[in-house]
Amino acid sequence: MFVDIAKIKIKAGNGGNGAVSFRREKYVAAGGPDGGDGGKGGSVIFKVNDNLATLADFRYKRKYTAQNGQDGSGGRKSGKKGEDLIIYVPRGTIIRDVESGAIMADMSGDEPFVAAKGGKGGWGNPHFATPTRQVPRFAKDGTPGEEWEVSLELKLLADVGLLGFPNVGKSTLISVVSEAKPVIANYHFTTITPVLGVVSMGEGNSFVMADIPGLIEGAGDGVGLGHEFLRHVERCRLLVHIIDASGSEGRDPVDDFNIINKELEKFNPELAEREQIVVANKTDLASDEQLASLREYFESRGYEFHTMCAPISEGTDEVIRAVWNKLQTLPPLKRYEAEVIPVEMYEKAADKGFTITVRDNVYFVEAPWLLKILQRCDLDDYESLQYFQRVLISSGIIDALHERGIQEGDTVSIYDLEFDFVN
Repeated sequence: MFVDIAKIKIKAGNGGNGAVSFRREKYVAAGGPDGGDGGKGGSVIFKVNDNLATLADFRYKRKYTAQNGQDGSGGRKSGKKGEDLIIYVPRGTIIRDVESGAIMADMSGDEPFVAAKGGKGGWGNPHFATPTRQVPRFAKDGTPGEEWEVSLELKLLADVGLLGFPNVGKSTLISVVSEAKPVIANYHFTTITPVLGVVSMGEGNSFVMADIPGLIEGAGDGVGLGHEFLRHVERCRLLVHIIDASGSEGRDPVDDFNIINKELEKFNPELAEREQIVVANKTDLASDEQLASLREYFESRGYEFHTMCAPISEGTDEVIRAVWNKLQTLPPLKRYEAEVIPVEMYEKAADKGFTITVRDNVYFVEAPWLLKILQRCDLDDYESLQYFQRVLISSGIIDALHERGIQEGDTVSIYDLEFDFVN
């Protein structure tokens, strides 16, 4: 089954906890603290696998979790890092954050994407030793790994998209000019999944053509299979619109053309502006007057017009050369840029709950919602720092610290951020 959209939850591994330990050896006086740091949690990483053609693997497994980092131990032994979790997706998959709808990554290239970063390992007690605190009996817990609910959407990578009503000859054309083997029969909706074919132009030159099935009136509203597959047209650099020149099924080819273009515009207005070449198929059933009328109609509206009889390969070479020549003038395949997820979104969605633990004048603040804000604030940037300070005040954390008796110069620890408190 062709599956091109899925929704999953991903969770990076938590960082391991730091250890509380002291060196105790015979003849060694005041060995001191020697607790090791926790290991970093594993990250969730997406990679492209060209052997995958659909998102069907995600229909039954919806939760993906990377390995946690191990806790530290005595003798300053750090915990082992958690293994990263690799998730393979087809080339052309768009990854979005479900909550904000923002694009996180476009998996069109070969570079991996770290979707959820593993939590940092907590510090062992040697990090908290000072001249006045020589026997720290506490360590820091590791930070939680990032957690996201993401949607995966496959948008096929094809230079050329074949458009047209069912049974106009799209599958026949792609079977003639490439090695693709779509189902071909004299009835509607024989093609129920997009079909990709590589068209060779010799001397190492080629382009990818996609047969986009299921486009009928109402496709933009979900009628037939159109709404399901219109997304695969979005990346195409060029659209080849095939019409039945003879009107053999009682339809007007001009009406067919206009209907599908309206559906494209309804689905995505940008598609209506995409370059199109019009190809009249089934010329063996059309009269010279019909072909001349169609040519005049489309060329007068600025479209490049060609004719063919795909089953016997008549005119198909000319069509492919015209497509290739047009591609040389067009920009490369569309890639979607990653979008910034507004930090303020986490504050609005937060329950604002938090806990404060005090150990030897170190005030540990824990709040899962605050961690997401902290991970996305650049504290070296003045505006980001000011924003983070406002969040601490508005959430009641500063007031709670005062209630717990914090004094100026005491240490505040918020996950992997530490600072001296200033009134």
